[in-house]
Amino acid sequence: MFLNDENGNENLHLFVVDPHTQELRDMTPFANVQAMPTHWSHMIPDKIAIGLNDRDARWHDIFLLDLGTGERSLIWENRQEFAFVILDWQLKPRQARGNAPDGGSRHWRLEDGKITHWFDVPFEANITTRPWRFDASGSHLHMSSSLQNDKASLLQINWVTGEERVLYQSDRADVTGAIFNTKTFEPEAVCIDPGRQEWTALTSAVVGELDLIKARLPDHAFHVESQSDDGGRWIVASHAPDRPVTYHLLDRDGQTLTELFTARPELKPCRLAPMQEVQGQSRDGLTLVSYLTLPADVEGDRPPRPLPMVLIVHGGPWGRDIYGYRRDHQWLADRGYAVLSVNYRGSTGFGKAFVAASEKEHARKMHDDLIDMVDWAIAQGIAEKDKVAIFGISYGGLASFIGATFTPDVFCCSVPVVGISNLQTLLESMPPYWAGFAEFMYRSYGDPRTEEGRKLLAERSPINKIDNIKKPMLIFHGANDVRCKIAESDTIVAAMQARNIPVAYIVYPDEGHGFQRPPNQLSHLAIAEAFFARHLGGACEPVGEDFEGSSHEVRAGSEILSDLGVV
Repeated sequence: MFLNDENGNENLHLFVVDPHTQELRDMTPFANVQAMPTHWSHMIPDKIAIGLNDRDARWHDIFLLDLGTGERSLIWENRQEFAFVILDWQLKPRQARGNAPDGGSRHWRLEDGKITHWFDVPFEANITTRPWRFDASGSHLHMSSSLQNDKASLLQINWVTGEERVLYQSDRADVTGAIFNTKTFEPEAVCIDPGRQEWTALTSAVVGELDLIKARLPDHAFHVESQSDDGGRWIVASHAPDRPVTYHLLDRDGQTLTELFTARPELKPCRLAPMQEVQGQSRDGLTLVSYLTLPADVEGDRPPRPLPMVLIVHGGPWGRDIYGYRRDHQWLADRGYAVLSVNYRGSTGFGKAFVAASEKEHARKMHDDLIDMVDWAIAQGIAEKDKVAIFGISYGGLASFIGATFTPDVFCCSVPVVGISNLQTLLESMPPYWAGFAEFMYRSYGDPRTEEGRKLLAERSPINKIDNIKKPMLIFHGANDVRCKIAESDTIVAAMQARNIPVAYIVYPDEGHGFQRPPNQLSHLAIAEAFFARHLGGACEPVGEDFEGSSHEVRAGSEILSDLGVV
């Protein structure tokens, strides 16, 4: 099974491929409808629960889909406007989550056709408190929760009595994942990531397996991709800074770990660059866990002289950077740059206070965190002060626009990709199916429904600081982006042109929020590489055949790109 949309419009269809005949079937052949698989169960292997927003574009009703016949039957008609509904392993609705007016969430129990309010989660804990799944009996629910602590713990809740049991708690980082028993669906191991991934066994049953993986794959992050029905064999996916994702078969009876294949076999003979976990302090005292990659030929953890540096800002902003293989880090380090990724406030995994510290801090403290780590890199002799670029996708694109407009003297160039230039239009044009967390977005950014909120959004929007732009900018966007619509880039480009501020602008007419087609990915990187080479001075490969099959259109700055040799 796999999901696919039409040119990035996010109206996802669920496709099924017969492994014997290679027959491909579209199981949700509906126009302007988003299909979202919600649950599947080993107990009912021929069916899957899917959400479809065909009745109301804002909310997904849940259907049971027969993978053989394609027939679907309604499980839950979502007239209560829940953002998520959790099913048990019999694929019956048991729990739901919806909006709360304060930007938090309200949680409900669904039993025997009755809907009963269960508990509320305040805004501050909304990202770090989430129900996960029921056990096989349906009598216990497992969830991450930061209601009682700053860092999210793993809880087991007795669904009948309401009794809570803490299965794991760390004071260093949130619980972010688990390995579950395939028969009981009880968690047997748990994961945190305070800077590098750490797994802890909850039962003696998996101690040997975790020890085997750690011994065979030191310095690797990993997860269990799938298990056999009896739990005797695991497919383990791992990666390290200098090794792309590799898949292994773990035989629990024989205690063997056998490599199956790697996602990038052509990189096996290549010398890839190591990554360092580094930490700095924000100006108001927060610890900023960050990751630094230097060119592979640099010996030690500092270059002999400061290097041109690219700051890559992760999206979300409620995501995070991790220690492990990063193709963008490897690409840019290979071209001679230091590469830095920062977990600025709002990044997940570091507790609810770290997330809550980002409330309405766009273009303020969230951006200060990035500047503070750039200053750290300069002070450490890593980065050349006048040769630091900022580059990012989605929220990272917003950060790149902010870097060019709010701190124009820090960065020598910026590359926003599917970025946001106007926070008000972002919030007013959200996809309809984002309704389930609209209140959270308004609390986080500013409320466009109020005069005070609109004023705040205007103050923090790059579109209103265009006159500050001093340095070169290269903008990329997908024409069908439904999250950060192409108007975000169109508008700022038009405003820059009206002021005779140079800008290069590339649009992909068959892409959405990010670039999926390999020819488009390659042309995007080729153009960005030439731009960085011009302004940072690193290496640059000739374009050659890198534009073959690409759909990119130059909508502004053709003379700039021609001068770079990429048109």
